[in-house]
Amino acid sequence: MSSTAPGLRPKSPAFERMRTGLAHLPLHGGRAPRWLFERMVKLARLMVAHMVEHEGPRGVLLRLSDPYWFQAFGCVLGFDWHSSGVTTTACGALKEGLRGLEGTLGLYAAGGKGAASRRTPQEIIEHCERLGLDPAPLVRASRLSAKVDNTALQDGYTLYHHSFFFTASGEWCVVQQGMDENQGMARRYHWVSQGLTSFVVEPHTAVCCDRRRPTLNLVDRESDKARAAITEISRIPNREVERTLAALPELRLPRRHALIDALDIRPAQLRKVLATTWAHPPEDFQQLLGTPGLGPKSLRALALVAELVYGDRAATRDPAAYAFAHGGKDGTPYPVHRERYERTVEMFRDALEQARLGRREKLEALERLGRWTQRLAEREPRHPSGVGSSASVSS
Repeated sequence: MSSTAPGLRPKSPAFERMRTGLAHLPLHGGRAPRWLFERMVKLARLMVAHMVEHEGPRGVLLRLSDPYWFQAFGCVLGFDWHSSGVTTTACGALKEGLRGLEGTLGLYAAGGKGAASRRTPQEIIEHCERLGLDPAPLVRASRLSAKVDNTALQDGYTLYHHSFFFTASGEWCVVQQGMDENQGMARRYHWVSQGLTSFVVEPHTAVCCDRRRPTLNLVDRESDKARAAITEISRIPNREVERTLAALPELRLPRRHALIDALDIRPAQLRKVLATTWAHPPEDFQQLLGTPGLGPKSLRALALVAELVYGDRAATRDPAAYAFAHGGKDGTPYPVHRERYERTVEMFRDALEQARLGRREKLEALERLGRWTQRLAEREPRHPSGVGSSASVSS
């Protein structure tokens, strides 16, 4: 299955050469031990400093928006390759690693897991006040990306992690994750501002999970007419909509609406939402998403009403489609090798310090090693199952 949403925006050549793999990432309990997380912070800080030196802050955003690179990044830091925690822990280590170096590196981090995700707007504002940067577009991007993946893309995964990274010039990327507690699985969503033309038409660089299912996908290009119909319903009261709302409790829903349960549809709540939108008509579907009280159930009901009134169905295509340098915290494929980890940290630190003094020999050696490794990977034969070209990936 594809790892990216249709219409994936092009990346730099470095991303086009990335190798892919196959992994199943279930929800895991527990957390990284303190001794490991402290080393993860150090290594994340040094790796990002090297990337900024080589590619600039924008290059870091592009890498974070690539699911395969991100998964490899989490594995190099020493977390479990098959655990949902790789997302939250890698983002947490990176955020902590950037602390105090934001101005030097030109890279800023906000958000995180659970309660930390809800502080994202305030953290963006605080960074922007120090930068003299208007925070409104960044706060809007943070909120819209979360609203899309929790409401407009209804795939059964509820968001619980939202990390927002941005530069002093206003470029940004989002790495966020949802969970399906019934299945014990997680799903990761990647966004980047570069090349983004719409928040509601295939906006992701990737949606990553090893399972696919029927999905109410209102950001699919095939949902263009459905989005227009839903917006029209929300703008202007009409009798046909009122009659349909009155009949909702007695409607026998067709099988193709497997995601819409009659118990989910509450006409009173939907009328409350419509009263708000009719009083202040949204200009488009994107603005409609920001309506107070418009949650997943109300939007599902609107999608059904739009089909019944206008005959325009929403797409139900799931957009979802990565292992160690130092070992993993659970001992797979082997326990974290502390001495090797420390040597890696020291090597990166020394190379970076020497480069800042004008002696770039070690830094250039690391770059040559990276290019050599990439050429070696490109010469490997592709597996007939598709691993190495496009394979299932997970969060």
